[in-house]
Amino acid sequence: MPAATLKRFLDENHVRYVSIRHSPAYTAQEIAASAHIPGREVAKTVMVKIDGDMAMAVLPATTMLDLDRLKRAAGARKVALATERDFKDRFPDCEPGGMPPFGNLYDMKVFCDALLADDDQIAFNAGSHAELIQLAYADFERLVQPTVANLSARRVTAV
Repeated sequence: MPAATLKRFLDENHVRYVSIRHSPAYTAQEIAASAHIPGREVAKTVMVKIDGDMAMAVLPATTMLDLDRLKRAAGARKVALATERDFKDRFPDCEPGGMPPFGNLYDMKVFCDALLADDDQIAFNAGSHAELIQLAYADFERLVQPTVANLSARRVTAV
């Protein structure tokens, strides 16, 4: 079952989505393999601190975040990766590390890699390490209104 906050939000906004159960997996690439979805279509959420404020960077599983690119996209002075301790209490209906890329539901900004817009569909953690939500990228962008920019430094091994 997707995180209650996410499911309610999607249903209230009449978004068509598919819930995909898979074997427990913890990295974005493991999730893509377990769910049999191309890694470029699995959006991983990287928690960051931008000028001291918590934010989300959302990228394809096949890429790595470039902090300098994020810093430029955010117009920030300081950007750093957040630790789990920094954000563990921000997502009460999610397993640690299983949060969906809907920062608007958790009062934080979202920065999305432009590569995700290349595909019609994206999939992402639904609050746990054993379930994904897949929906149209256009719906994600419409509901979250992320800042879209080139955030990835390089591709990692593709799934």
